[in-house]
Amino acid sequence: MAVTTTERSASPVQPVRSRKKSVPPPFDIYQSAVGKKWVMAITGVMLIGFVVAHLIGNLKLYLNAEEINLYGESLRDLGGHLVPRTSVLWLMRLGLIAAFALHIHSAYSLRQMSVSSNGAKYQTKQDWLAADWASRTMRWTGPIIALYLVFHLADLTWGVAVASDWERGDPYNNLVNSMQRPLVAILYVIANIALAIHLFHGTWSLFQSLGLNNPRFNVWRKRLASGLAGLILIGNLSFPLAVQLGLVENDNCARAEVIDHNGGDASEAGCTDEEANEGEE
Repeated sequence: MAVTTTERSASPVQPVRSRKKSVPPPFDIYQSAVGKKWVMAITGVMLIGFVVAHLIGNLKLYLNAEEINLYGESLRDLGGHLVPRTSVLWLMRLGLIAAFALHIHSAYSLRQMSVSSNGAKYQTKQDWLAADWASRTMRWTGPIIALYLVFHLADLTWGVAVASDWERGDPYNNLVNSMQRPLVAILYVIANIALAIHLFHGTWSLFQSLGLNNPRFNVWRKRLASGLAGLILIGNLSFPLAVQLGLVENDNCARAEVIDHNGGDASEAGCTDEEANEGEE
């Protein structure tokens, strides 16, 4: 009986998926889903810390103009005379920018990996049930926060948005003048509602990303996420409401001091003798 043989092709078999370019350690861990989850969780903690610290600092608005203005100056003077002025503040800003960029990139990369893996989600079923409404809106709350952040910086930090009466070194009156505009106040409210939703899901899911997922912990995980999101929402929404209701008003004398310090004409602030006497009391 004749034996037949099949001649095999000499061409090599191509891989189903293209191999990723090698990256030197420890950066190679970021190529995996686990590494991206860790990066997103760690940067998320950094950004949450900033949001909480930012709220605490802004609460000085309810003390007086001098307190919050001094707080702003103290941030520029971090490091004292050991380093150039504002250098520590700029290092912190650059760190936040890096954390923000890595947070966005890791979230986008995980989303793409999820889609390419037949639609499989990296969240567990328990996560989906607990944070259903929040997780479904993450694709919207993230861009809303990012867009508003750019506007917020342009408005209150750079003074190039809508605040024509912006003055460097006077965060109190800059904020009050900005929040007195109904449209700006509405945008601030919308952005902070989006931030609270994002914080709720982010705080809940970061424990999952770090591998700290256990049914025994889910109750306090949800309480922590709800409490943190609620605290940030109530605190931040109080600012535009207080200004719109007239509970927090301009301090012309504080503005005059800042203008004088900046070498301008303090009389433009409109500080009357009566207001100056009230401030001294």
